[in-house]
Amino acid sequence: MDQKTDITAYMAEVGHLARTASRMLASASTGQKNAALLAIAEDLNAARGELSVQNQKDLANGAAKGLATALLDRLELTSGRIDGMIEGLQQVASLPDPIGEIFDMKYRPTGIQVGRMRAPLGVVGIIYESRPNVTADAAALCLKSGNATVLRGGSEAFHSNQAIAESIRRGLEKAALPPDAVQVIDTTDRAAVGHMITMPQYIDVIIPRGGKGLIERISNEAQVPVIKHLDGICHLYIDEQADLDKAFDVAVNSKTQRYGTCNTLETLLVSEAIAGKILPRLAAAYLDKGVELRGCEKSCHLIGDCKPATTEDWDTEYLAPILSIRIVPGLTEAIDHINTHGSQHTDSIATENITRARRFLTEVDSSSVMVNTSTRFADGFEYGLGAEIGISTDKFHARGPVGLDGLTSVKFIVLGDGHIRN
Repeated sequence: MDQKTDITAYMAEVGHLARTASRMLASASTGQKNAALLAIAEDLNAARGELSVQNQKDLANGAAKGLATALLDRLELTSGRIDGMIEGLQQVASLPDPIGEIFDMKYRPTGIQVGRMRAPLGVVGIIYESRPNVTADAAALCLKSGNATVLRGGSEAFHSNQAIAESIRRGLEKAALPPDAVQVIDTTDRAAVGHMITMPQYIDVIIPRGGKGLIERISNEAQVPVIKHLDGICHLYIDEQADLDKAFDVAVNSKTQRYGTCNTLETLLVSEAIAGKILPRLAAAYLDKGVELRGCEKSCHLIGDCKPATTEDWDTEYLAPILSIRIVPGLTEAIDHINTHGSQHTDSIATENITRARRFLTEVDSSSVMVNTSTRFADGFEYGLGAEIGISTDKFHARGPVGLDGLTSVKFIVLGDGHIRN
């Protein structure tokens, strides 16, 4: 059913079951977890027909409610997207298991050995919108990292998410793991979110995935730690000692490879020493691709078809074919601009000067800092994490793309042989 008569009691039951399952999952072997992931993938493949039927219900409801075409597209579970969920589960199964990894072992002068071991966080709550494939992706990462998870998808994907949840449950049972290790909230009542983010006795961390409004609400109201990012205001600074051909390719790709992602370039900074050499060429390429340009006074002087930028433009994540451009005196001013107006997501420098590159890497306070590289590489898969649950611009406890390691905690382990402290 899609509504619960007593949402408080229902959410408490979900939380209790998740906490109990998390303790069992923490001791599960790598083989058990991988078997569950592969069983879920197999079940999803067998359930394609039912997935399609349930997804059509969501699409019909969405169309009746006037959902935008872009949202309906994100909501649709095509055959290719079902293939993607299956491949994602198989890929996560192939990744190294982080749980139980021991590292940094050192002998102390007393003779004891001190090191650290990776352990699950416990119960991860994930709140997301629109895309039902997130249900399988999030469940896979949490399962492999030994965490139980409570998933709250958007009401627009209710039937699709419940169908995916059934496959997940059957896969867990087949691998002899607790079926409550992954629970998809079985209600569209918005109060469920309020309970999830205020249940520290049951949920250890919340990960919101969705629009800025959702993430702001979760951040403001949560009583448990949140792994999040609000904005992706990403910058590229083209230094006076840049290779202009490299810089051109990086600048165009960073903005135009995809417009609606959090790692897309939003503000281009250019050293005034080389602005006249590269900006007109870049402007022509951007305009040819339909990008609207908004620039500082100097930029507008160099570029014919450029609107004057407002103060708000420097603080805006467009997620659209719009780019703000600013000419700066040099590296110091570029770093100051990024640290003032950026969102600590992803920032890049184009330069052939190693000293300038090192300074940029050191002084820019972002979760990903790059040299001669497109900002579009800020992605868990591209970083070799295999997959990601999201990108964090926080500093605790995970920063940047959050993969399996980001879904773990560490504990100190101490080995001795009857050692006592004097």
